[in-house]
Amino acid sequence: MFWSRMDGTPEVMETAAEEVAAEPLVGMLDMVLLTLLAGVSVYYFFIRDTSKKEDSNALKSFTISPTQLTPRANDSSFISKMKSSGRNVIVFYGSQTGTAEEFAGRLAKEATRYGMKGMVADPEECDMSELSQLAEIENHLAIFCVATYGEGDPTDNAQEFYEFLQNGDEELNGVQFTVFGLGNKTYEHYNAMGKYVDKRLIEMGAQQLFELGLGDDDANMEDDFITWKDAMWPKVCESFGIEAQAQDINMRQYKLTVHEEYDPTRLFTGEIARLNSLKVGSQRPPFDVKNPFMAEIAINRELFKGGNRNCLHIELNIEGSRIRYDAGDHVAVYPINDQALVARLCELVGEDPEKVITLTNVDEDSSKKHPFPCPCTYRVALSHYVDITSLPRTHVLKEIAEYATDNKEKEKLLLLSSTSEAGKAEYQRWIVQDVRSIVHILEDLPSCKPPLDYLCELMPRLQARYYSISSSGKLYPNTIHVTANVLKYETPTGRVNKGVCTTYMQQLKPDNGTKYHTPVFVRKSQFRLPSKPQTPILMIGPGTGIAPFRGFIQERNLQKEEGKPVGETILYFGCRNKDKDYLYEEELTAYKDSGLLKLYVAFSRDQPQKVYVTHLLEENKEEVWRIIGKENGHLYVCGDAKCMARDVHALISKICQTEGGMTPSEAEQYVKKMMNQKRYSSDVWS
Repeated sequence: MFWSRMDGTPEVMETAAEEVAAEPLVGMLDMVLLTLLAGVSVYYFFIRDTSKKEDSNALKSFTISPTQLTPRANDSSFISKMKSSGRNVIVFYGSQTGTAEEFAGRLAKEATRYGMKGMVADPEECDMSELSQLAEIENHLAIFCVATYGEGDPTDNAQEFYEFLQNGDEELNGVQFTVFGLGNKTYEHYNAMGKYVDKRLIEMGAQQLFELGLGDDDANMEDDFITWKDAMWPKVCESFGIEAQAQDINMRQYKLTVHEEYDPTRLFTGEIARLNSLKVGSQRPPFDVKNPFMAEIAINRELFKGGNRNCLHIELNIEGSRIRYDAGDHVAVYPINDQALVARLCELVGEDPEKVITLTNVDEDSSKKHPFPCPCTYRVALSHYVDITSLPRTHVLKEIAEYATDNKEKEKLLLLSSTSEAGKAEYQRWIVQDVRSIVHILEDLPSCKPPLDYLCELMPRLQARYYSISSSGKLYPNTIHVTANVLKYETPTGRVNKGVCTTYMQQLKPDNGTKYHTPVFVRKSQFRLPSKPQTPILMIGPGTGIAPFRGFIQERNLQKEEGKPVGETILYFGCRNKDKDYLYEEELTAYKDSGLLKLYVAFSRDQPQKVYVTHLLEENKEEVWRIIGKENGHLYVCGDAKCMARDVHALISKICQTEGGMTPSEAEQYVKKMMNQKRYSSDVWS
């Protein structure tokens, strides 16, 4: 304090030094301060602890002591968990829709049936630099179940692992692994992640214990997976020197607790992660997959003008959420299952939907303590967390077979779940072609009454549904627009199946002051307008494929109104009938009349011969080549991947040949170059 108050000049410092020298070293005030300091020290180190212990003992009479937990391994250290629990197999998953995670769980269970000990791990929650330490565990195996998302990209939870592989700093000598990739052949980058993970692990020195498996969702993903794993386990057993004979044992992953007494305010009611996180007005940003925003349904109107089909235009109010989006991004909506199906499932197994339960992982080392937020009622679990409309996979049928009291029905389920050719054919016919959900199966095999908690364990999690945003964030910063067909169709068994999310959203129509909210979050996309507005663009989007292009056109129009030079903006749209399902006709006509938009529309059923967007593209092949070949324009495709997108791809390659004078191989190389340069972008689904 003394020196900090001094002026820095030499004269002042010298005078001060003389004054200090003239005073005694320890004055009366110093003695008082030192005595006080000593007293405080004695209290702090000796008396305080005794007092605290007495207070603590007094408190014990009216406080609840927490459960004593044994020290546990670092949560992010999968190596520590494996070593402390004697595990030798770890299954990592990269999952966007839950299938890869489901496969990972099945593989970890099967490891136990083969005499090994497995665990499931989310790479996002692990320190993946520990992979090299797997070599320290005898007879170890790392299995990677990885899905490919978007344009050959990793799933959200595998992004960091992908970056780890790209950096390639680690040496994985002695690490034994195998990979199963999940993809769809209708997409350009089929199983790109599975192939990349397999290739990079080998390059980093790891030993491939079994060949790469590739699952095709366009054909039969379940069949691909079963064929791969049934060949993989004997090879692993041979390598480990153990008998390749699976024990047919029923292994429950979760333990059921029924709550007779509970606090209603502590029950989950559909939250994704945190209790009460979906309360409107009390939410906290940032909003993402685990913390969605409760967006108000501002507008919900029908777009079709006739016929027996429905298409929704929905506007989600995101004001105050701090959510930002660009044209081309996706919005995810968390749906609720049809309540009639929920009630029917409870009725079929004879369970009370209002029963309050908790499912707890029997594996104490697992990072996933519950399959979904618990405690909750069966009704909440089946409404918000369990996918009860998807086609059950073979392992589910095998597990519920033992609960069939009729021998013929039990044999039916065992056949459906078998790997024989007859079993595979029957599964394809009775489950896939007839589109039977778990509710339909239990209706048709009435003696089968599995415990509802076991079905909650076996069935996949209900996933958010993604939609291409049909608005521009620059024009509509406080609302997100969605354009979605309502899925509804009759199955070969005469049942009517409905889309989970579109059926749910169709009911949320604000009226007479009634407000509806739904949990949403935004996922960023690479589907983007060119950075320079003067770059010409050619958009191909039949049906609801128009969604992102509506946002693109809005943004181009805004740029034009701001006086910016805007390049050619061309849209190819297609639908069945002009007077029934021509989406946003008035808007598109207005943009066309203003001179912004050049519009080509194909009405497939308004004349004897069907006309599609590909027919119009071929008619205008000179213009198409001028845009993509001479003026370096951008080409965008949105919609059906299986037919439309493939046909467009083939046609573009053909135009490069006929108009660009290229050979077939040169044309294909040019198209790939466009894709690599982000001048040919696809936002497609199957």
